[in-house]
Amino acid sequence: MRAACPLPTVDRMSGMDARDAELKKELNATLQARRELGEEYESALVDSFLEKVDQRIDGAVERRVRRQLAEQQMMVARDSRSPKPTDSWGERFGFGIVSLVLAVPLSAIGGGVADLPGLLVAWAGIVGVNAFQAARVNPGLFGKRRKSDQDSDWED
Repeated sequence: MRAACPLPTVDRMSGMDARDAELKKELNATLQARRELGEEYESALVDSFLEKVDQRIDGAVERRVRRQLAEQQMMVARDSRSPKPTDSWGERFGFGIVSLVLAVPLSAIGGGVADLPGLLVAWAGIVGVNAFQAARVNPGLFGKRRKSDQDSDWED
């Protein structure tokens, strides 16, 4: 005959997380049922408890995966909404050089054909193209001031 050893309780088990009260109750209920039903139902009770633990782990993993997926989607959405630098310093410098190089013949043609009004139209076109490029590169350049600029500590 086997010596009667006390059945384990949740308090004696070191691997149980004390924060999970519901799972602790389930284990206590399983151990109590084992005491009442006897050893012949032990494997069924253990299987039932392990199934509940398995479901709990699956739920936690699923929540974690969903959270990480949502965070990744938010990162992708933020990256797609943030303005991308579409030009570099070299591109801006090149645009300025081309603009000045073309200004000379345009000024000569405009001034030669229509005198001062032709020269003004040529330069209005040059200034307009450069203003459009500046507005494309810096979207808030000609619009309203940003809120952070309005709430400056430097104002009286």
